[in-house]
Amino acid sequence: MAMLPKTVFAARNSIKSLRTGVQPGNKTRLVVETSLRPSYSLSYPQNQLVINLSNTSANTSVTPSLASGTLVKSITQKQVGDKLQIIASLTKPIDALDKNQIMILEPNGDNEYRLVLDFVAGSGAGTAKKASNQSSASNNSSAKKYIVVIDAGHGGKDPGCIGKNGTKEKTVVLSVARKLKAKLDANGFKSYLTRSGDTYLKLAARAAIGEKRKADLFISLHANANPSRSMKGFSIYTLSEKASDEEAQKLADAENAADKIDVSGFEQFSKDIRIALSSLQQHAVAEMSEEYANGCARAFKGQKITQQPGPDVRHAPFAVLRSTVPGALLELGHLSNATEEKLLNSSAHQNKLVDAIVKSVKSYNFDV
Repeated sequence: MAMLPKTVFAARNSIKSLRTGVQPGNKTRLVVETSLRPSYSLSYPQNQLVINLSNTSANTSVTPSLASGTLVKSITQKQVGDKLQIIASLTKPIDALDKNQIMILEPNGDNEYRLVLDFVAGSGAGTAKKASNQSSASNNSSAKKYIVVIDAGHGGKDPGCIGKNGTKEKTVVLSVARKLKAKLDANGFKSYLTRSGDTYLKLAARAAIGEKRKADLFISLHANANPSRSMKGFSIYTLSEKASDEEAQKLADAENAADKIDVSGFEQFSKDIRIALSSLQQHAVAEMSEEYANGCARAFKGQKITQQPGPDVRHAPFAVLRSTVPGALLELGHLSNATEEKLLNSSAHQNKLVDAIVKSVKSYNFDV
């Protein structure tokens, strides 16, 4: 019997959504969401950007969501054999996109795979590299335009989790937050703390500080606890209405319950956090948050900081992350683990955590 090629048995990819948006620097963002990880190539006919997706079927039921103010006039699909062409008609020509203008984001609770392309009129590979180098130099010198809000979780009457030897989460994360602020400021960023002392803040108030400061990035610091004393390692979360797993949902429930310590006004809080965002803006914030979170996970692992078993980035409905500011919630380790409780109390280990976070912020592309 003749053997059929493996590609015959490969699952077919399909389009789930197509959308555009405007990013800082008047850049156009084009997002192609697919059911499977996309294999793609790009071509640039006159006033067009063509995305060729291998082993992908057209989905005519998908209507592109086109934001105003972008370079994209229309998006169409064209089946060419087993390849699907996504054809974006442009108001102005563009040149070849550089690698730093392209991302593939992993699925989270609200989205499947996303191919994300950022571009401006006439931005070629050389221009993109030059701009990237300029941005990097700016980060290392006078990147005051980039604002980071650092949220030390819990505080005041809310101690957070407590280790076997009495270490309080609120104390550890405030110490790390202060060190992080000092180092970010020294690296040319402008950073603010949601709390600088042992004070209690409702979750909506923390998110509101990010909005008020017009932050470019929001980082919420926490320490974890687990019924298993052997569990250890950091974990990183972004906002999603649907949790990526049961553990992520339980953690979100526990963190969100911090507001219930002050029962009065809790119902009002539930309304306050429902910030009215357009669907396109929600997607853009989610994509930028995930980009930062993945970079942060890489930075932690690069510093040889132990990671909790599981995916690099998880997703859950954390109230503190509900805003228009991209951000992530970082669980720095487990106070329920005796070894990590000792580490989290150590100034040397706190500095190691701070170094990793600073590296993640410096490598994050704020301009896309």
